[in-house]
Amino acid sequence: MNYIRVAVNQPGVQGVFDYHLPENLEGRISPGMLVVVPFGSRRVQAIVLERVDTPAVMKTKPVEALLDPQPVVTTAQIDLAHVLARETLAPLSACLELMLPPGVKQQADILYHLMEKEDGDKRPLTDLQEKIVALLAKRGDLRGRQVAAAFPHQNWKSSMQALVRRGQVQTKPVLSPPTVRPKMVRTVQLACSPEQALARMDDLGSGKAGERRQAILRFLIDERVPVNVSWAYASSGGNLQDLSRLAEKGLVTLGEGEEIRDPMEKMSWQPTEPPTLTAEQAKVWQQVETRLMTALAGDAVPPVLLHGVTGSGKTEIYLRAAAEAVAQGRQVVILVPEISLTPQTVRRFLARFPGQVGVIHSRLSAGERYDTWRRARAGELPVIVGPRSALFTPLPRVGLVVVDEFHDESYYQNDSLPYYHAVQTTLIYTKLTNALAILGSATPDVSLLQRAKTEDWDVLRLPVRILAHVKSVESQLRSLGLEPPKMAGSGETTVLPLPPVDVVDMRQELKAGNLSIFSRNLQESLAEVLAKKQQAILFLNRRGSDTYVFCRDCGYALKCPRCDMPLVHHRMLPANHRGKGSLRCNTCGYQRQMPKKCPKCGSTRIKGFGTGTEKVEAEVLKLFPAARVVRWDAETARLKGAHDMILSHFLNRRADILVGTQMIAKGLDLPLVTLVGVVLADVGLNFPDYRASERSFQLLTQVAGRAGRSPLGGKAVLQTFQPQHYVIRAAAQHDFDGFLQQELAYRRQLQYPPYYRLARLEFRHRQSGEAEAAARRMAGQLQGWIAKEERRATSLIGPVPCFFSRVKGEYRWQIVVRGPDPAGMLRGKDLRDWRVEIDPVSLL
Repeated sequence: MNYIRVAVNQPGVQGVFDYHLPENLEGRISPGMLVVVPFGSRRVQAIVLERVDTPAVMKTKPVEALLDPQPVVTTAQIDLAHVLARETLAPLSACLELMLPPGVKQQADILYHLMEKEDGDKRPLTDLQEKIVALLAKRGDLRGRQVAAAFPHQNWKSSMQALVRRGQVQTKPVLSPPTVRPKMVRTVQLACSPEQALARMDDLGSGKAGERRQAILRFLIDERVPVNVSWAYASSGGNLQDLSRLAEKGLVTLGEGEEIRDPMEKMSWQPTEPPTLTAEQAKVWQQVETRLMTALAGDAVPPVLLHGVTGSGKTEIYLRAAAEAVAQGRQVVILVPEISLTPQTVRRFLARFPGQVGVIHSRLSAGERYDTWRRARAGELPVIVGPRSALFTPLPRVGLVVVDEFHDESYYQNDSLPYYHAVQTTLIYTKLTNALAILGSATPDVSLLQRAKTEDWDVLRLPVRILAHVKSVESQLRSLGLEPPKMAGSGETTVLPLPPVDVVDMRQELKAGNLSIFSRNLQESLAEVLAKKQQAILFLNRRGSDTYVFCRDCGYALKCPRCDMPLVHHRMLPANHRGKGSLRCNTCGYQRQMPKKCPKCGSTRIKGFGTGTEKVEAEVLKLFPAARVVRWDAETARLKGAHDMILSHFLNRRADILVGTQMIAKGLDLPLVTLVGVVLADVGLNFPDYRASERSFQLLTQVAGRAGRSPLGGKAVLQTFQPQHYVIRAAAQHDFDGFLQQELAYRRQLQYPPYYRLARLEFRHRQSGEAEAAARRMAGQLQGWIAKEERRATSLIGPVPCFFSRVKGEYRWQIVVRGPDPAGMLRGKDLRDWRVEIDPVSLL
């Protein structure tokens, strides 16, 4: 009998399990395949990890079914999942689940069935139990996920279990089959030679029917391969009856074929040739090429950290490295921090690798992701572009992984298990596969840069900005009737200084009587940009019209009842720019109308204060009514394709001013932008988090770098109430080295990374007292482990309430373990019900 070891796809299940292969599956199962196995009373999906000679249990159960004849993960991905599980303290099954596309992975569920009412238990039902009974009576049998969707933020499970004990509800374990599969369409193909088809043209009937059938044949003569029948209909006006008649005459063959759901099918792009490298780029490329060729030969190489200022040409280095890897028959992953960056990056890679690029991100349909995943698995797509999830594409021979803007926190997953960082995972993956990792940024992560120097990585620099887009900007200006600026030198790659940055002290603006959210400097600069028919970006890291609402008589502030977070006033602007809008929690989505009176004292003097993107948009239109303004934040970009639409709208000059949050600060290349205004540079600067200063410096430097990337030049304006803060001064001077020196001194003094590692333990409960009690008990356990294992360099911070102390109705308490190896102390310990993050990017 043959045995296999699997990881089951069930939330929270630790460990691996052994099964035997029934006779019908002998010889068909190999590591990485997706199977169905019995697990307790349920049937669950599982991924085969390996064959075993001797099972860990005396009596094994048989594998029930094979779901895919090909492995769904590679052996390298299985190895990666093992390491990731060890490093993040997450279940192995959760790490493997990262590698399966939506629709393929299915978890076991419970089906709830309402029984006929009998004279039994006379106890009255609770309100929630009555609602559950009413729901099942109305909709019939429901799965657990459907019930959860009907009762969000409510403890429905305990009420359901009470109904089960009373005999009013019956349960049954179920496992849904995968919900995605190849898309099959009806096809048609010429069944004879073109000459025979042409000779039969007069034998196809008279009138319009004959004309349609002739048009169908002419179309198929040009195609020569099976095509979707809808294409034949569109080109000829024909229908199924016409195709059937042609098939009867032996002229065409009807069949069925797969239609690939390609998310880039309608994406426009222009093929380009590699530009001439600058001297700095050529020097960097020589070193990168040497490392890459060593990796492609199968030898281990250290990562490359590419520190290049904004607009220095890092992407061209990525493109050349990708071209070399593809030429050697290897695959490439290009990671970007935000979905908003994906369209622009995809176009640049499509221009060099037409027909060879796949894109993966969460805004695609399940079918699009599934087809891209299968094509990548088959080696048909050598270049994959996307945010952190793209890293887990099952490429058979990965040779290069690029992480662009690697400092960005979007690479960290903290909303579900496993809590992992895509940069750290990239370093593990490329080490396992002997691939080259290139980490690029204008503002490298402080801890990772220190690690690079300690571990002797290649740290390469591009200190000079490249003047690009010369020809494209000249063309756009002439189309507007404007004369392009005279530039020294010629061609597409001349050097350009970084944009000057004006720091405006908003305290002085208030003293001068300027009560606007825009300083006089910024107002004048906006007017100049509009007069010259150029473009501007206004950046603010807050959504909404007002960031909080409170009563001016009693001071009562309106907060979310589930999160204790200030409710944000969102005013969706109609044509006349009026309307009260609604109050919304940007954390959990709770909404309510703006009250007319204070809920506490009844005063009508209740008002919104603070500044959000919607308010910035409204204020711009007050100052410049003729300006064309577009807003880019989580509200406007929530729908599929919205990021690409907004970016395209702005790039094609259908808007003058772009108002947005941090997504506009990340790697966008906007040649007509000559002004960047940071409405309030202080946002986030004073959060009680050890990375608050670094985060603010990175954001300000990145957003300022969107200005002046073309022959038009440009500048940035930083508005602040703290002009002397070292972060503001360093960002204004583009002084990364100065910032790094001061930040590292603070980190060493406060014993934070990179000098110590952190583990963050968080407990959540709907009762504040329960959350606190659990945190204090755990702190006692941790102190005991520290003492027992003699970890003298390890200490605790806390237990304390989290900065955001209540989220989605649950109170949050945390303990931070600080030391040389906090994960090593926690590994193997009973941490159930606790959320554990190793090397978290935030302590808020």
